[in-house]
Amino acid sequence: MQSSPALIGTRNDNESIEKDELASHATRVETDKEAGLSQQHREYLLRRHGTLDLDPIPGLGDADPYNWPTWKKTSNLVLVAFHACMATFTSGSIIPAYENIAQDLGVTLQQATYLTSLQIAILGGAPLLWKPLSNRFGRRPIFLLSTICSLVGNVGCAKSPDYASMAACRALVAFFISPAAAIGSAVVTETFFKKERGRYMGIWTVMVTLGVPIGPLIFGFVTYHVGYRWIYLILAMINGAQFILYIFLGPETRYLGSGIEHDVSTFKQEYLSVRRVDPTPLTLREFVQPLALGRHPSVLIPSIAYAMVFLFGSILVTVEIPQLFQLKFGLNTQQLGLQFLGVIIGSILGEQIGGSSSDYWMNRRARRIHTRPEPEFRLWLSYGGFLLTIVGIIVFLVRTEQARQGHWEITPLVGVTIAAFGNQVVTTVLITYAIDCHPEVSASVGVFVTFVRQIWGFIGPFWFPSVFDNVGIAASSGITTALLICIPSAPMFATSSKQAMIPPSPEIIWEQAVRKLSDEDKENIYFGRSDHRGVLEDLVKLVNNRKQLCMGKQWKWTKGEKVIVIHDQLEKIMAWIERFKRIRDAVVQSDPVHAALPWIGLVALEDEAEASKKWHEYGTP
Repeated sequence: MQSSPALIGTRNDNESIEKDELASHATRVETDKEAGLSQQHREYLLRRHGTLDLDPIPGLGDADPYNWPTWKKTSNLVLVAFHACMATFTSGSIIPAYENIAQDLGVTLQQATYLTSLQIAILGGAPLLWKPLSNRFGRRPIFLLSTICSLVGNVGCAKSPDYASMAACRALVAFFISPAAAIGSAVVTETFFKKERGRYMGIWTVMVTLGVPIGPLIFGFVTYHVGYRWIYLILAMINGAQFILYIFLGPETRYLGSGIEHDVSTFKQEYLSVRRVDPTPLTLREFVQPLALGRHPSVLIPSIAYAMVFLFGSILVTVEIPQLFQLKFGLNTQQLGLQFLGVIIGSILGEQIGGSSSDYWMNRRARRIHTRPEPEFRLWLSYGGFLLTIVGIIVFLVRTEQARQGHWEITPLVGVTIAAFGNQVVTTVLITYAIDCHPEVSASVGVFVTFVRQIWGFIGPFWFPSVFDNVGIAASSGITTALLICIPSAPMFATSSKQAMIPPSPEIIWEQAVRKLSDEDKENIYFGRSDHRGVLEDLVKLVNNRKQLCMGKQWKWTKGEKVIVIHDQLEKIMAWIERFKRIRDAVVQSDPVHAALPWIGLVALEDEAEASKKWHEYGTP
């Protein structure tokens, strides 16, 4: 498969993660795309998908999630995406009820906000535990356990007599509701092909984003009419409904197909199996392994950039709207909830650019250059998102300060909508990019991105009020602008610009060279095999056969006054091929990682292939 430039120079750093992921808890044991497929396998894929142009190549059989019908993939994704939404939905649900909670439990308004900050922090750390467990026991059992335990925790919140017990129950709910918010990226990778991954990854990411504003929007009405404790009871009811839906519509997506014996039917394997999916022993190191991805710029830089944009484009506006608007406009909980419509509208519109449009952007590039584009090409779409987030936050903060006391106006919410639009574009593009660079560790990437986002989001609400008090609401937009430009934007530009500076990988050169050969040459030699030395050996045999034919018939090609002896040209071709084979064998002995170097020689044969084509057309004995 094609190597991303983001991975060049980091293969040794990746080695420990990839070995463990691929050997013991990879998303799936997949067939190499370039390897030859059996006739039965080819017929099955053509019958199921109508093409062999699939990345990755699915296994043979209906048990492989890549071979599921679209309705089954989509229904499962909807459940997982809604589950991810419930993580942020639960944490943001009490935002309009801060004042009611403070009065009921006898604490300050700032202490009431900590019930949300506490969940934000736990949502970042808990997936470190859930990821290795889901790799061993499967996604389905973890999701079922998550929903039923969250139900119990929310009932506990509703019955809590004091602040400490409510905080403890909120912490437990955050811990158990968190799995889908992180390993949802693995579910998308396990079920959808690369060419459509941006669209479906976007469904998951937009639901994570929408959970933050939808919670306050709905529960502002609940708090106003029936009291804030009903928030927890309704959350418990939703968790119960999730549990039931997972039983019937949430099959297992963790599939180990190659070399794994399955002694049960596909249905039992997907819905009824409760045994370990992966028998590999669980080690303590695996619980912190996703954090090791921070060594790789292709994961660290987009994670930091995304966390910064999410902090201002989502958390700042949702956490500060109740505090700023209640003081400025005197809104009740029901009216506060309606202020979050801007975040919802902006996020949904932004997803159209970050999801389906980014897939179109990449597929259009692939058609233009006749090969798979590097993942960095997707990043160009993120710059508009950065700019819109900056503009939106400026409008929100400046217009909030300029608004007259007690007179509500819509202009701050226009800024909120713009910021939410930009935030969602950046969210989908950056997460999809990181996973495209490291698809073999997609679950770890999702956990790492969530960890960085939630920890930075946890810190933000502690310093937002101090900045507003000391600098001013409008003036603080200068600080947010500086942070958004200096921390995420500059490194992201450097990351995407390196695409033009890094030479094509040997795999790309190989593919380009093969594509330029004539159809007849492609039919004579099978270029799909993973053993490229074998391809070179076939070339030697083919050229040698042609040479013997030319020697027997003394073929020549006359171009103007120049006479070309075909036999002599074929001798040159054979000499080139033998030279490349010797170079490859020498490189393999000293450095197997760079054994692909001689593939570049196939490009040099391109002109010779054109000459071969011409003497077929014009050469006569």
